[in-house]
Amino acid sequence: MYCNRFRFLSLIGSAVFCLTYAGLSGCSKQVEKPKGRPPALVIVAPATQANVPLLIKAIGNMEASESVAIRSQISGELTYVTFQEGQEVQKGALLFQLDARSYQAALKKAEASLTRNQTILSNAGKDYLRYSQLVKDGIVTQEQAEGYRTRAESAEADVVADKAAVESARTQLSYCTITAPISGRLGALMTDRGNVVKANETVLVTINKLTPINASFSISGKELEILKRQMASGRISVAAELPETAGVREQGTVSFIDNTIDPGTGTIRVKALFENRKKLLWPGQFVNLSMTLAVLNNAVVIPSQAIQTGQKGLFVFAVLPDGTAEIRPVSVGPVSRGMTVIEKGVQPGDQVVIDGQMRVLPGGKVEIKGSDKPAGIPVPPVGNDKQGAAPK
Repeated sequence: MYCNRFRFLSLIGSAVFCLTYAGLSGCSKQVEKPKGRPPALVIVAPATQANVPLLIKAIGNMEASESVAIRSQISGELTYVTFQEGQEVQKGALLFQLDARSYQAALKKAEASLTRNQTILSNAGKDYLRYSQLVKDGIVTQEQAEGYRTRAESAEADVVADKAAVESARTQLSYCTITAPISGRLGALMTDRGNVVKANETVLVTINKLTPINASFSISGKELEILKRQMASGRISVAAELPETAGVREQGTVSFIDNTIDPGTGTIRVKALFENRKKLLWPGQFVNLSMTLAVLNNAVVIPSQAIQTGQKGLFVFAVLPDGTAEIRPVSVGPVSRGMTVIEKGVQPGDQVVIDGQMRVLPGGKVEIKGSDKPAGIPVPPVGNDKQGAAPK
């Protein structure tokens, strides 16, 4: 019986040993070291050097170089309209005619009064001369002669007043004929023939001068300093591009800088003048404006999509020769044609990641797509050495 118990215990021990060994074997499989993180798949481009134009870009609002709202300077019935809406007119062209009968009558009345008083003046002058001679002969007194002198002076004053009345009546009559004060394009007719218009109140039509035409826009205070420095050395060219018509551009020059910076926005108003000979630009239209102030020669440039924004500012991922990624804080400059100037942080020839940044870890391995080909994207020229030098 003792032997049987010993055998039973031996069997249990063997089973426990087997289970323990199996468990240990299973655990050994679970504690195997995990495989390393795979390299991040990215696209890179090299930092290159190029001549980059220093641009100021803005959205401008087109304004007529001259705009006049035509109003009547007198009240009266509008009897004649000589033009078609939207017509081009020259300065001095007849536009409207008002009923002139009452003003013609007023002129005739003023002229008649002038003629009467001129006759009175002439007779009063002759009487004064005659009585002056009689005083010398002792026939009449000095007081009688002075009375005629007073009459002559009064008649002379009446003549002066009548001349002014005649001039006023002629001016009022001339207002019955309304001509174009400037050359330009007519707008919509606001009052039809037959209506009675009020003096200096009713707008009849508006004339806008389209050639040349102005573009009004705003720039920052920092850009203003660059603009003033460049204007001191010559005219600043401005290109206008219509948003809805790709490739259509008009060339102009900066013609005006306001004398006050808006304290609310920190911007200042600027105007550019365009010849607009083809009349592609229209008052009230919004256009994209760009001014080339200078050229940054041999600037370090990278594709703009390589630049990322972090908590500490802008940075790029640079790929080192050992295939790892490194964070490079950068200072950026102007942007032109999808390329950004790097003032600090990247050197020519450095490979920067332009796609796949979300998978990149600082110090982690990267794999460049198409690594069997030269890494990077060809960078087109962004400027011309003959265009000028970078501003100091």
